[in-house]
Amino acid sequence: MKKRPFRFFPLAFAAFFAVSAQAEDHPLWLRHCAISPDGAQIAFCYKGDIFTVSAAGGQARQLTSNAAYDGNPVWSPNGQRIAFMSNREGSMDIYVMSKDGGTPKRLTTDSGDETPVTWRDNSHVLFSAALWTEPKSIIFPSRQFPQVYEVDVNGSRPVKFSDITMEDMNFNAKGQILYHDKKGYEDTWRKHHTSPITRDIWLNDNGKFTKLTSFKGEDRNPVWNSKGDGFWYLSERDGTFNVYQRPLHGNNTTQLTHFSGNPVRFLSVSNDGKLCFSQNGELYTLVPGQQPQKVEVSIVTDSNDNDVVHRTLTSGATEFCLSPSGKEIAFIDHGDVFVTSTDYKTTKQITDTPEQERNLSFSPDGRSLVYASERNGLWQVYLTKIKDAKEKQFAYAGDLVEEQLVKSDRTSFMPKFSPDGKTVAFVEDRGTLKSVDVKSHTVKALMDGKNIFSYSDGDIDYQWSPDSRWIITNYIGNGGWNNADVALVPADGSQKVVDLTESGYNDGAARWALGGKAIAFASDRAGYRSHGSWGAEQDVYLMFLDLDAYERFQMNKEEKERFDEAQKEKKKEEDKSKDKKKNKKGKRPQKKDEKDTKVMPLRFDTENCRDRIVRLTVNSSDLGDFILSPGGDTLYYEARFEDGYDLWRHEMRKGKTTLVMKKVNGGDLQADSTFKSLFAISEGKIKKIDLAKSEIKDVDFEARFNDKPYQERRYLFDHIWQQVKDKFYDLKLHGVDWQGYRDNYARFLPYINNNFDFSEMVSEMLGELNASHTGCRYYPNGASLQTAELGLLYDSHYRGDGLKVSEVIKRGPFAVRNTGVTPGCIIEKIDGQRILRDSDYTSLMDGRAEKNLRVSVYNPKNGKRFDVQVCPISRDAQRELLYKRWVDHNRDLVDSLSHGQLAYVHVRAMDSESFRTVFSELLNDKNRNRKAAIIDERHNGGGWLHDDLCTLLSGKEYQEFIAHGKYVGRDPWNKWVKPSCVMICEDDYSNGHGFPFVYKTLGIGKLIGTPVAGTMTAVWWETLMDRSLVFGIPQVGCRDMNGQYGENHQLDPDVEVYNTPEDYLCGDDEQLKKAVETMMK
Repeated sequence: MKKRPFRFFPLAFAAFFAVSAQAEDHPLWLRHCAISPDGAQIAFCYKGDIFTVSAAGGQARQLTSNAAYDGNPVWSPNGQRIAFMSNREGSMDIYVMSKDGGTPKRLTTDSGDETPVTWRDNSHVLFSAALWTEPKSIIFPSRQFPQVYEVDVNGSRPVKFSDITMEDMNFNAKGQILYHDKKGYEDTWRKHHTSPITRDIWLNDNGKFTKLTSFKGEDRNPVWNSKGDGFWYLSERDGTFNVYQRPLHGNNTTQLTHFSGNPVRFLSVSNDGKLCFSQNGELYTLVPGQQPQKVEVSIVTDSNDNDVVHRTLTSGATEFCLSPSGKEIAFIDHGDVFVTSTDYKTTKQITDTPEQERNLSFSPDGRSLVYASERNGLWQVYLTKIKDAKEKQFAYAGDLVEEQLVKSDRTSFMPKFSPDGKTVAFVEDRGTLKSVDVKSHTVKALMDGKNIFSYSDGDIDYQWSPDSRWIITNYIGNGGWNNADVALVPADGSQKVVDLTESGYNDGAARWALGGKAIAFASDRAGYRSHGSWGAEQDVYLMFLDLDAYERFQMNKEEKERFDEAQKEKKKEEDKSKDKKKNKKGKRPQKKDEKDTKVMPLRFDTENCRDRIVRLTVNSSDLGDFILSPGGDTLYYEARFEDGYDLWRHEMRKGKTTLVMKKVNGGDLQADSTFKSLFAISEGKIKKIDLAKSEIKDVDFEARFNDKPYQERRYLFDHIWQQVKDKFYDLKLHGVDWQGYRDNYARFLPYINNNFDFSEMVSEMLGELNASHTGCRYYPNGASLQTAELGLLYDSHYRGDGLKVSEVIKRGPFAVRNTGVTPGCIIEKIDGQRILRDSDYTSLMDGRAEKNLRVSVYNPKNGKRFDVQVCPISRDAQRELLYKRWVDHNRDLVDSLSHGQLAYVHVRAMDSESFRTVFSELLNDKNRNRKAAIIDERHNGGGWLHDDLCTLLSGKEYQEFIAHGKYVGRDPWNKWVKPSCVMICEDDYSNGHGFPFVYKTLGIGKLIGTPVAGTMTAVWWETLMDRSLVFGIPQVGCRDMNGQYGENHQLDPDVEVYNTPEDYLCGDDEQLKKAVETMMK
């Protein structure tokens, strides 16, 4: 994986990015620092490599120079080695090298990510990884709670050190461990919050756990003093992360640093008590009792960066537009505009900017192209046209001319040419529909922005009428975000909007049909509805705006044939009459192949249009795009029934539906003017579908792309900042100086050359908002082969050859049939290769999921050896089994403690599948007549289900069903009518906070567990143009009837109870016990 461009991006800041690879006297973004045990050297990360520098400052020494990302250096106790993580083999593995550099040794081989934490001694590295838990543990099986493992410097098999998640561990001479906890999900770099999810400092004294800090904000990163009777740590007690010290016993806390505005990070300490940390991208040392000293660093190294990387793109198209002639296609790839021939690979680059372009539209003559581009921090509409009048196609054109069609101080995008080519419609401020005259540039308002809400950019669907006089668009009216309609908007600027569908359902994606006499649209009014608030399957409908067209569409085959014959005869007579009149006036008759290009104005009957709606699709589905043939007899549509979206054809007259193409990506469908071919995007490739032959082929392209990594990162940074400014739910942005933070964090861009550092820096900036659902995520490709699992838990104390089975996971590969493998058995070989005690075995399982292999087993109880053929599963599949195991344990415990009187269900997420599980389990014959129910929503990451769950749990029985004296049921039959309680914990997020809040507000029952952070806010996770980066914007706040937002408003339980680390390890769920006790009263 290349560290330099990381598929990074373009802009024109030559002077700004002049930092290259000569001497850098004051480099910034020096992170993940660690001081050596003797206090003489500091290891740190810079541009994806590891360096060391004297603690007094000076020229840094580069230790790694691999093209991969190297990070998180950790010194061995004797200072002779440095452990670090690197993705040289795809995923993050643990490596160790000499303090002077040289070839590092790989210590871990699993396909997951491992992060070095500390050294237990000079020969053993402790690292964090989410692999497997102990059989007795009740820790929730999730990546949020990784375990701690140990591996020796020879790279032997890693062994479990602790099931408890212990971050930033630090040993003293007695073997006592300081660490900070992790209670659940929240972005690592979020700041300024005081909530139940924030971290605390703990002491692990030989398995006895003691919580040392109780500040409601963040306490992190503890390090021992040299005596082992006190420690230093980072805390936000004064609003910004600073260094504090305190004794091991007692609460006397002293603040040592007083930075403001930007946090102290990565605290470490030498044996003599010299502290080291990073603050605002620079290194510092601190001797307690003195002032922090900045470490002046200079770096002299060869550059592995490039200002421009020339590449040829052959896939990766994200949107496209077919030209009117059908001979070429405009498309977006990596944020630039290209045009390619539909028959050849010839491709013309239209834009070459570090910013991104979107929303393509050809002019009717095919010689102009409009699009939106976010230049200078603002989306505006641009037009590029072919300069030479003799040239007809972009792909072969010489000179092109670009002009800014819309010039305003507001966001303007989603342009579309009118069919007459005179006007371009666009959306301003993500809501106001406007148009601009192509020649005069006069702008006209068409529909007020209060009637449209854009959740994610590009989701406003509108279309010009064939006569260029009307636009159909989605429409929410007053508060109809979840009940959208389709509206008819005049293009004359009168703003006399007509709500066409006027439905309580969701209608949208409207398309003109039958030459403007009808509109096709999608609606969920007849589709299978999700049990929860997750929408419904949709259908395509046809609304007729013309009564005659409606009657013709209703004709049967015989009536249609007779009508068509009559129309042909009528047309012949009209043509003859016209020719005679022209001859009398001395004009030549019009030839048959000559077309009258004049478009007649459309006239609409909207009075009763809702009475003229016809359902076109036979089966409701998760609908993608759709397109109706000009005659209205054939519908092509994308539907997802299984794995992905497929293309289907429905012939109305025949009543026949057939599959045309698999995996069309659910994106835009476009037809050529003859409707002989359809075009779509599937997995980054443009597809051409010959409708007559049912043949599919790629529209190949070779697009020259100038990758400008530093400039593109600058643009992405500005784009993220602006998106938050424009879309954050709170207009005041929680009162932060957003411009000031932009200026501060922008300073680091010249010193960042990879997506790991870039996403971390952006997360730091977003973290200043003190908001949930923020942060930037980078998703690299990872390991090419994923490590598979056998569905077994192993004895972490066993040190012999092979793997000792401690549990056969229920429903796993060894449990679904009688394999003879039981706890205590030893897995000796995999496909004949021995598993030795001193070697890592995970490579034997790489890429083996869903592929049969032979496992050699030894049973020490009877001394027998035997082979078993099994089919391994993926790690995600095993995690699913562990989740079900966790639920089974909880259900069994409730049954046991309540003697079968209480029902137990777990709400895993706030989605339809989870609701259906809750509904099924709560109202089945086993549970529906129990005394009460425990609704466990601990570790719920959110979604949208609060109202549905509360409705389900708030049933009041009002009648019984009696048949011939026999009780057969009750009303309401679809609600829980007994008492209930809801269990909550710190790891409940988003709607995992919203549901118990609503439950408590409505007084349905008690909340039991721990407080929950206020995170009930709706988010949009935007994928950036290189497709590997995603960032979050909490853009819809949820405000209660008292005017209080859910965001940052803590929810407290009625009965507060915590599980200790010892409880988790011993399988003692005090929270669940308290819930049983409460409901049995």
